[in-house]
Amino acid sequence: MASINLIEAFQEFKDAENIDRPTLMKVVEDVFKTLLRKKYGSDDNFDVIVNAEKGDLEIVRRRMIVADGEVNDPLAEIAYKDATKIEPDFEVGEELYQEVDIMDFGRRAILAAKQTLASRISDLKKNVLVKKYNERVGEIISAEVYQVWKKEILLLDEEGSELILPKSEQIPQDYFKKGENVRAVVKKVDLKNNSPVIILSRTHPSFLSKLLEIEVPEIFDGLIVIKKIVREPGERAKVAVESYDDRIDPVGACVGMKGSRIHGIVRELKNENIDVINWTANSQLLIQRSLTPARISSMELNNETMQADVYLKPDQVSLAIGRRGVNIKLAQELTGYSIDVFRDTEGEPEEFDIDLEEFSDEIENWVLDELKRIGCDTARSVLNLTAEELERRTDLEKETIADVRKVLQAEFEKE
Repeated sequence: MASINLIEAFQEFKDAENIDRPTLMKVVEDVFKTLLRKKYGSDDNFDVIVNAEKGDLEIVRRRMIVADGEVNDPLAEIAYKDATKIEPDFEVGEELYQEVDIMDFGRRAILAAKQTLASRISDLKKNVLVKKYNERVGEIISAEVYQVWKKEILLLDEEGSELILPKSEQIPQDYFKKGENVRAVVKKVDLKNNSPVIILSRTHPSFLSKLLEIEVPEIFDGLIVIKKIVREPGERAKVAVESYDDRIDPVGACVGMKGSRIHGIVRELKNENIDVINWTANSQLLIQRSLTPARISSMELNNETMQADVYLKPDQVSLAIGRRGVNIKLAQELTGYSIDVFRDTEGEPEEFDIDLEEFSDEIENWVLDELKRIGCDTARSVLNLTAEELERRTDLEKETIADVRKVLQAEFEKE
């Protein structure tokens, strides 16, 4: 049997899962029919027979035996005298099957065919990978860290396909080592230099959504629906949920007994605080819930300009704003309203206070800005917080906080 060893090329097919046998046969057949057309001008009377198991193939040529001198189409017909040279007992009218020695194509043509085959295999692998991961966008997968770089991490899935987790898609507190298993959501499939690049994410809201689906059976079963998720990765997240069954408390189901369901997710997200709230079509109530853990005294809404003026007791202002303003930022993203926070001092005796701006000659502006960021815009609002709480909620050093408190306290002692 005339054959050419293509074991290496076939092995690449076998190693690439999801490339089926018929596809293999068709690709090899196409490559060698192209070779036949170049040599004979047509491939109509040739059969390419592929043995995928052994990694070889043979090409059979079919011609009709006609009487001497009556050959009109040399590709499809052969004269009787020529046929009997191959096999003496042939007769006119019979069909002659003859194996083609592939080496007759020449070494250069054979090498070109193998290169074409390898290229086609590579394209098929890419197409299979793109199709597979396009169907898995939004799903959580687990992959092994293969290489850690400054701007991204290279991971391998269970089939050895390469996946990318960019630094921008990592939680700030993430730290990975080679060989470690990482869970992330498939964000998108990009094409770079005609090669698929699968991008993963641990910061996308869908990652938290899928983690909740895994931990909370009621979400998986469709009894509880996640209406919206907003996140500041590694800091805080707000999840609005709604139940389609009046007997189920959506918030309680998501948090679990003593926080059993949410704790695992919090650990996965590097201690990201997760506020689970009941979704409502009532904008005022939704804003109130979204500013958790702060308690609102009153509110003024303008639905046309999507503006909300929220009034809180002085001790609740910093809770509403949150560390680095994260809480109020997420509340705005969740509700779609622009929220302004005001101190509600109604009903309370007016207490002498001093605006922080008055201390700009004694306290550096960047320190004042840091205090304002956590909702402290007056001297008393700073002094009402303990030194430990100020250190925890700001980026200020212990010594700086002590100096600030000393300056502010001294002003009140003068009065």
